[in-house]
Amino acid sequence: MNSGKQISSQHLSSKALINEHLLKGQVIPAQPLALTAERRLDERRQKALTRYYVAAGAGGLAVGVHSTQFEIREPRHNLLRPVLEMASRTIAEELSQSPRPFIKIAGICGPTAQAMAEAELAREFGYEAGLLSLAALRDADDTALWQHCRAVAKVIPIIGFYLQPSVGGRALSYSFWREFAEIENVVAIKMAPFNRYQTLDVVRAIVESGRKEIALYTGNDDNIVIDLLTSFSFDVNGTPATRRIAGGLLGHWAVWTKRAVELLDEIKIARQSTHIEASWLSRAAAVTDSNGVLFDVAHGFAGCIPGIHEVLRRQGLMQGTWCLNPHEVLSPGQSEELDRIYRAYPQLNDDDFVRENRDAWLR
Repeated sequence: MNSGKQISSQHLSSKALINEHLLKGQVIPAQPLALTAERRLDERRQKALTRYYVAAGAGGLAVGVHSTQFEIREPRHNLLRPVLEMASRTIAEELSQSPRPFIKIAGICGPTAQAMAEAELAREFGYEAGLLSLAALRDADDTALWQHCRAVAKVIPIIGFYLQPSVGGRALSYSFWREFAEIENVVAIKMAPFNRYQTLDVVRAIVESGRKEIALYTGNDDNIVIDLLTSFSFDVNGTPATRRIAGGLLGHWAVWTKRAVELLDEIKIARQSTHIEASWLSRAAAVTDSNGVLFDVAHGFAGCIPGIHEVLRRQGLMQGTWCLNPHEVLSPGQSEELDRIYRAYPQLNDDDFVRENRDAWLR
């Protein structure tokens, strides 16, 4: 899926190259955290996960984000640095054998001082961009938010992040995103409000800003396929302007990644047609149904991280579903629901691909 000039990840060193790569549309999984039964970092399996994503054809990897568990930042765990370093080093090792464009994205959290420190750490380990969470600034007004974003953007290129309020995010207005688009070092925005109105706010703000180099990425796990198929058109000063969501940065794509890469490639072909086949609606529903189980919508997303872990455990990439928070476990009935979606949508899993390569990744 990565066409064009072949360059290794460490050569995505300029903003122009980052823009070019993201605008082509990439599958970017959010990396999970592999733990032992004692809830310590399982380095062997953590590296295997990274190798899996590279081998599956992902165009990047997001590390230190929600799926990696925000608790890695807590002093009692102190895992942010080793997890960021391990992922970056493993990506470089894998791509040294077959160089291609690949973007390393680090999650950046907390108030401004913490966020800037995390941005510096990410840059130290060769990450090309930071996915900037605003969850810690829940009560800040737009002016304070813009100041925060500009400060972090001076350290590392940033990806804006609209996280749904039900899992710790906050509502962000059209005017916020319109001004956010004026920050020079913004390279993309991940839209994950799980809300069509709020998603449109972001797309319209970017379209009306004229910043064509800012890539739009879906994080709307409830609407992945439709987001990627839709052509958004707005009137800008009397002139029609159209944009598409280029790719996805998703926790959902931390599993069955090979199939996600194939899906996005198919969508890119479909987008070239003057009409979209009706069968895409059925495929979209299948992906959404699967995501509802993985992310445990029935229990308010309580089992979203263990749900991802359970698929990876079944594939043999993880040893168990353990999280740093011992209370974060599969919800009642979630395992049975995973059985159901495996039966209902066998075309969505990449178990055969994992089985053929797992031993090499676990070396």
